Amino acid sequence: MRTSRAGLAVAVSVLVVTTAPAAAATPDPLAPYLTQQVSWGGCPFAKRIEAQPARCARITVPRDWAAPGAGADLEVSISRAAATGSRRGAILVNPGGPGGQGTSLAGALAGLEPSLNEHFDLIGMDPRGTGQEGGDDAGFVCRVPLGRLPQEDDLDARDRSPGSISRHQRAPRAVAEACQSDALAPYVTTWQTAHDMDLIRALLKDEELNYLGFSYGTWLGAKYASLFPDHAGKFVLDSSVNFEGRLQAAFEAFPKIDQRQFDDVYAPWLARRFPEQLGKTPGQVRAKWERLRAFFKREGLSPDLFDHVFVGNGSTRQWLAGALVLTKGAAALDGATPTPPADDLDAVSRAVFGVPAARLTTAGVVRTLAAPEPDYADVPGTRLAVACADQPSRNSGWYKLLSDLQGPSYPLFGWAYGLSEPCGYWSDLPRHELPKLPPRAAKNVLVVQGEFDPQTGYEQAESAARAAGVPMVSVADSPFHGQYAVSGNSCVDGLVNGFFLGAARPAATTCPGVPLPGDKAVYPVDGPAGEPDAAPQPAPRDGLDAARHRLQDRISAVNRGR
Repeated sequence: MRTSRAGLAVAVSVLVVTTAPAAAATPDPLAPYLTQQVSWGGCPFAKRIEAQPARCARITVPRDWAAPGAGADLEVSISRAAATGSRRGAILVNPGGPGGQGTSLAGALAGLEPSLNEHFDLIGMDPRGTGQEGGDDAGFVCRVPLGRLPQEDDLDARDRSPGSISRHQRAPRAVAEACQSDALAPYVTTWQTAHDMDLIRALLKDEELNYLGFSYGTWLGAKYASLFPDHAGKFVLDSSVNFEGRLQAAFEAFPKIDQRQFDDVYAPWLARRFPEQLGKTPGQVRAKWERLRAFFKREGLSPDLFDHVFVGNGSTRQWLAGALVLTKGAAALDGATPTPPADDLDAVSRAVFGVPAARLTTAGVVRTLAAPEPDYADVPGTRLAVACADQPSRNSGWYKLLSDLQGPSYPLFGWAYGLSEPCGYWSDLPRHELPKLPPRAAKNVLVVQGEFDPQTGYEQAESAARAAGVPMVSVADSPFHGQYAVSGNSCVDGLVNGFFLGAARPAATTCPGVPLPGDKAVYPVDGPAGEPDAAPQPAPRDGLDAARHRLQDRISAVNRGR
């Protein structure tokens, strides 16, 4: 199969000298990268039993695709879960972030979706700057002086005194300045990573690259398809940002979509599952939550940390961890005997807090949530370099005003977000423009979106799909982050698999959601997606629920780690 260099050559077209005979002797700056041999071997990350076997490799990429050969080259880790049957091509997968490592994702998805893996290699990638998953390479790390970070353990963004605001702004300023001081920062961007992706396509000797991306991965995928439309195959963008607008707008929407999910979905669910401890109505739950916020402050957990338990609450494990915090706190606050925990709460207690749920105490909750991070001075830089420098950033004054405006309406995270965003202190300007999706690439793009996703808002995905002219598969009543393969929703999985495997691209569809943890049925909630096109199917599709929940939690955690 012919492998085109057209896409990669765009990045270096300015280097081509048109005056012949001297130009004929000019070496091709792309040749060392395109002719390298990919040596597949073992993977450094631990393999879960349900995942398909994968092989891993490290490939060499230029530090700067605009000037290949200038400066020290970089290495990018990739993985491959090879097609088990007749191969039709490759699907590159990305968990989001920015900064999420994706090499283990290929085998995990292959294990969950064997019909897809029968015909496609699933290719994982640890994007530039993220190091090597399971390996010794930590990637792009910003060294933040500990003395510049706030040492107080009682931070509360609702405190609008000048001293409180100043303390809140210390960390984002220090982190942004530390990251920008690293010489690698200007080269860790979506534009550069998209060119790495096209190199992977070329090394696989495929004319087209198919793609599945979650969260920020939707931005990355859309920008690859925009930069390399002739090499873009079928693209599924799950839990999408507005890839036709501003990436930073997705983060700025966190307070609104978090509050909506908490008020309209999470509080009613808590009232159904824990009425005696937390309240029989959503209003009673919200009132109890406020009392518990004050209680945990007295126990030594800062209000900001308490709030953050419920921010980006996008997976089953996060929901249950929040429920543990609240029910354990309620038992201590009310002087009541704790209710025997359900099995799902016990499993999460062991995973998050390190003890069975029956032995978890409020002191254990505070100890876990308030524990200082031993390497807090080392901050992963990829998230900031991408989110703050793909497009021009707003300044810290604008973010402070955003905090003032969002706090009263969205108190869960509205007060804190605008005071904690490092992009407000990012002074470097983008080096490359990221184009919008052209029609010839858009014709093969499908967007998937949960209605009450607390990390990428429904309206963001809807705006992107409308602007690009692509259909969207909505999932009614879903409050989680990540839909395809990880939610056990047969409607979503059937449509996505059919699209990849050769069926016509689905028209705009609203799939029914699946029951929430512990629920036997779906409890409909009014929201922007409207009514589903079919009745809910409450029965699980297969026996892989635990594996799906783990992967969904990983996707949510990658994109929650702001």
